[in-house]
Amino acid sequence: MNTTYETDKYVGQGTDTIDTQNIKDLSFTEIIKKFIKIITFVDLPIKRKFMLFSFGVLFWFIVMFIVSIMANIYINNKTNKIIDYIVPLDKVTQKILLRVQALNDNLRIIEGLHTTDKQHHDAIRLTKENLKDLRSFIMAMKHGGQIIDIDREENQLRESFTIKSLIDIMEVKVFITNMIPVIDKLQKNFEIIERNLNSSNINSPKLKKAITEYRKSLNKVVNLINEYSPRFSRLYAISSSEIGKITKLTIILYIGILLIATSLLFLFTVTISRSIVIPVNSIIDQIKSLATGKVDLSKKIKIHSKDEIGTLTEDFNTLTREIYDIVTFKKVIEEDDSVEDVYTRLGKAFKEKCGLEDLVIYEVSNTKNKMRPVYPVMIDEKALYCSQDILDNCDLCKVKKTGHSISSASYPEICKQFNPEVNKIHLCIPMVIGGRTGGVVQFLFKDKEEMQSKAQMLFKAEQYIKESLSVIEAKRLMDTLRESALKDPLTGLYNRRFLQEYTETLVASTLRRKKNLGLIMCDLDFFKQVNDYYGHNAGDAVLKETSELIRKTVRTSDLVIRFGGEEFLVVLLDIEEGDAMGVAEKIRETIEKTKIIA
Repeated sequence: MNTTYETDKYVGQGTDTIDTQNIKDLSFTEIIKKFIKIITFVDLPIKRKFMLFSFGVLFWFIVMFIVSIMANIYINNKTNKIIDYIVPLDKVTQKILLRVQALNDNLRIIEGLHTTDKQHHDAIRLTKENLKDLRSFIMAMKHGGQIIDIDREENQLRESFTIKSLIDIMEVKVFITNMIPVIDKLQKNFEIIERNLNSSNINSPKLKKAITEYRKSLNKVVNLINEYSPRFSRLYAISSSEIGKITKLTIILYIGILLIATSLLFLFTVTISRSIVIPVNSIIDQIKSLATGKVDLSKKIKIHSKDEIGTLTEDFNTLTREIYDIVTFKKVIEEDDSVEDVYTRLGKAFKEKCGLEDLVIYEVSNTKNKMRPVYPVMIDEKALYCSQDILDNCDLCKVKKTGHSISSASYPEICKQFNPEVNKIHLCIPMVIGGRTGGVVQFLFKDKEEMQSKAQMLFKAEQYIKESLSVIEAKRLMDTLRESALKDPLTGLYNRRFLQEYTETLVASTLRRKKNLGLIMCDLDFFKQVNDYYGHNAGDAVLKETSELIRKTVRTSDLVIRFGGEEFLVVLLDIEEGDAMGVAEKIRETIEKTKIIA
């Protein structure tokens, strides 16, 4: 990934310097000087200073956000309560009062002596329907549901709406509890009235008693409504009052927060803008002192800006770019398939990111006491700058043995294995993996001056080496584990697990190329007798020699697998039909002619 950095951003903007006279004027009095130091955090790093400023601004935003959310939630809850409960409750009670009034009117018609039979019949019908409506209204208040208000006389729909269950409101719960028995009594008394009206004895005491009880129940309904209506209205008044209070409180809090935040913002903006020059100049002085000191990394720091902020930004961008390159490099090599890819990418990083062209990377095998060049990939061992003896005996390498860097610039001929005829300065850096030297990076230069001029590049190269060590260690360990899992430790041949993992790939590749695949199963006769008579050591020697003979008999591209025990499987790739038999016969003849000395 390539990252474009803006350089010379502030170049050519003039040579005006920041006027610090105001700060000097403020230092005339000790009190003002101390006050400025406190409010501008002059003694703190600039990052922490702006962090505190950012936290302060963020704090007030969070406070306003919390106040807004809490106020909205509270108002929304109260509004929903009014809309969902109180308003429907008021409407339903009005509907109940209308039904009670209608029941009273119908009762007078039923009692009337001069009413016609049709009027009696209509009054009875309307009473039944109104009683039914009255019960449905109460049930809707209790369980929720649809309220359908119909003008029974005109048989027209007045209003229809849905309400939620109001039983959770204590006043409503008590109202419903008291109202249901009264409605039941109304229904019962009316049934008595209806039966007696149809009988011959219209003026019977039973009818009069039923009418009296019916009137009492109607009055009780009216009394209940008159008793609880003010309570219901009070619920509306309380909720409305609470909404008004929280609205006023929210406005007051908003005004207070805005005044405090604006005042603090103005104060911090003015004071920090005046005091920013002090910490910026301090940081610039530190960078310049490092650039002229012993720290090699700081020698290449360049100032491209005339003002302090521009210089600080450019220096920070340079540092950020280097850190970013290293972090990106580590992420990339973590996703590489093999450790060879990591070595190749590390070598390219030395050339492209550090500007170090002439180098060799060696991999050290501590178990085999050998080392081999792994970068450049195509390098000839005879073209190495060191003696080839170190490849077979890595202990001859001074860096591997000591575990620290060596350089011929500090002491000529420091390493006896380096070819003196090369006529170059070399710097060898160990790659310490798991407490032991797992590799060596060798850099070469024409002379000491070139090496000294690239000191910062070498420092950067060491950072790349350090970042890659953990990845190299992990991938080498994975390679070792994978190899041990797929190879037979005795014969060095692939085992049955390798066959299981790669069979599908092998077959698919053969079908794609439209070639033939040959399989030869080899089995040693009388192998058990060898183990029983000569011992298992002799049997192991037979297996090793047999595996080596089979491997030499077939082509390099063919696969030889120890299938199990004394059984071997040979996979012949890209052969003609019938050739497998000839190869099998060749293997048999080779083993028949071989004498194994255990």
